[in-house]
Amino acid sequence: MGAGHDTVAHELARRAREQGHQVQVLDLLRLLPLGTGAALRVFYQAVVRHVPWVYAALYRVFLRPGPGRRPSGVPLARLAATRLTGIARRTGADVVVPVFHLAAQLTGHLRERDALPCPSVVLLVDFAVHRQWLHPGNDLYLCLTERAAREVRGSVDVPVRVTGPVVAPGFREPAAGAPLWRRRFDDHAPGRPPVLLSAGAWGAAEGMEATARRLAGAGFLPVVLCGRNERLRERMARVPGVLVLDWVTDMPGLLGAVRVLIDNAAGQTAVQALAAGLPVVAHRPLPGHGEAGVRRMAQLGVSVHAPDAAALLRAVERLSRDGAERDRLVARGRALFREDALARVVSAARAVTA
Repeated sequence: MGAGHDTVAHELARRAREQGHQVQVLDLLRLLPLGTGAALRVFYQAVVRHVPWVYAALYRVFLRPGPGRRPSGVPLARLAATRLTGIARRTGADVVVPVFHLAAQLTGHLRERDALPCPSVVLLVDFAVHRQWLHPGNDLYLCLTERAAREVRGSVDVPVRVTGPVVAPGFREPAAGAPLWRRRFDDHAPGRPPVLLSAGAWGAAEGMEATARRLAGAGFLPVVLCGRNERLRERMARVPGVLVLDWVTDMPGLLGAVRVLIDNAAGQTAVQALAAGLPVVAHRPLPGHGEAGVRRMAQLGVSVHAPDAAALLRAVERLSRDGAERDRLVARGRALFREDALARVVSAARAVTA
C-alpha cells in the first residue's frame, strides 16, 4: 500500500544485487487471486483520501495494538500462499523478507506450518507497531527503534533486532542536486525559506491548502508534493505564494535544499528526511497508523508534533533557523540509522542453511 513499502523493498534488492545475490521483489497484492489485491488497494486509497474516519475505524478493529482477540489478516493473506510457496521453491530462495504487514502474516502462517522452505525475516517499517505485523511463525524481526523491538518481543517469542530504517545512500550524503533546487526556490520567491509539505505518493492529506496559506503568510515558501493526486495538485496550484511540484525523482536534492519537512504519515518521506538531516514537523496526521507513527516519532525526540496551526508556525519558525534545537533533532534522527538491515537478512539465511 503506497510507495513506502516498495521503496524499502527495492533499496534492499539493490543492496543485495550489489553484493552478488539474486533477488526477486514481489507485490503481495498481485499474488492474491481474482483481482482481490487490486480491489483492496483501490479501496484503501479511496478511504484514506476521501473518508479517513472510515480508515480510523478499520484501524481500531484490525490493527490497533492491545490485548483481546480481534480479526486476523491471515485469512486474506493466505489466499496468496500457493503462489508464494511456488515461487520460493522454484527459485530456491534462501530467505523471504516481508516489508508489508499482510506479507508478514502470510509468511508467519506458512512457516508455522512448515509450508515455506526458507526463513522469513520481517523488516518492520513502521515506528508504531500494530498487531497485523506480528505473527509467531516468522523467524526474525528487524525494527526501526528499540521501543518498537520491545513491543514486538512482548507479543511474539522470536528473535528481534534493531537495525534502524532503510534508505538509499544518497539521502545520507551531501546532495549534489541541492544547489539547483535552491536556485529554483530563490528564483520563485527570493528570501523566503522553503518548507516542504508532503502528501505521500497517493496525495492523501487534510487541510493542506490552509496550511500552505498560513506558511506563505508567515513569510515562508511552501513547496508542495502532491504525489499522484492530480486534483490535489490543481487545488494547491491556486493557492497564492505556493510552489507545487510535479513527481520528483531527485528526493535527496530536494530534501537537502528545504529547511523543514511538514509530514502527516511518519512514512518513508519522513525517514528520508531524518537521513538527510532535515527537521520533521508532524501536522494533521493521517488516521490510524499514520497518527500512531507521528506521535511515536515525537515521543522518540526525532520530530516535533504540532497539534494546531499556531504550534505549527512556532515549530517551523524555530527549526528553519540554525541553532541548538535544530541540531539536537537532526542528531537524534540520524542516530536511528544503526546498521545495514541486509546484513541481518543474509546472516539469518546462512544460519538456517548452514
